[in-house]
Amino acid sequence: MPTSTTLLLFMLAAAGLLAIPGPAVLFAMTRSVDMGRRAGTVSSLGIATADLIHTTAAALGLSALLLTSALAFTVVKYLGAAYLVYLGVRTLLKRDELHQKGSAEPQPLARMFVQGMGVELLNPKTALFFLAFLPQFVDPTRGAVVMQFLIFGCIYAVLGFCSLTLYGFVAGTLATLLKSSIRFQRIQRYVTGSIYIALGLTAAFTGSEKK
Repeated sequence: MPTSTTLLLFMLAAAGLLAIPGPAVLFAMTRSVDMGRRAGTVSSLGIATADLIHTTAAALGLSALLLTSALAFTVVKYLGAAYLVYLGVRTLLKRDELHQKGSAEPQPLARMFVQGMGVELLNPKTALFFLAFLPQFVDPTRGAVVMQFLIFGCIYAVLGFCSLTLYGFVAGTLATLLKSSIRFQRIQRYVTGSIYIALGLTAAFTGSEKK
């Protein structure tokens, strides 16, 4: 079991990293703006769940295999990028239909959860991030290494969920206040779709640095 000092240092380091907006934050905010705060929260929960899966993979050494296999890294990276671009294109193509109805169609929360989890799972840079970040706080003399990985991963996932939910809540609240504006609805559709596509292209053409 990690010491209380190590846990505190880990939480401070994780909070500092989570305070910097990244692709996961943009995805959660876009979901909240496009489909409401509940959708943003559920998507954030999906992302947090994927982080737990990445943590388990790192603890079991699967992330190390991804790191050493250029083919596996490339395949997973492009799958994730293609999925984000697909979400963006679908959003842009639905804009006219949504304007005619006056509001976005409600989406099943389970789908929001799966999509959030899928986006995070298909980001190999996230897997490599956990493999590089978590071991800095693991002490083999303090017990089972796998258990320490899971403890730190759970803490990070909870902090990440809170951070993403906060970003999404703020973005969703602002969007709700502006929903009555037809011009805002039109701009929102273009911006939302463009962000998804930009995230996908960024994921496809960047290296293996942190997410």
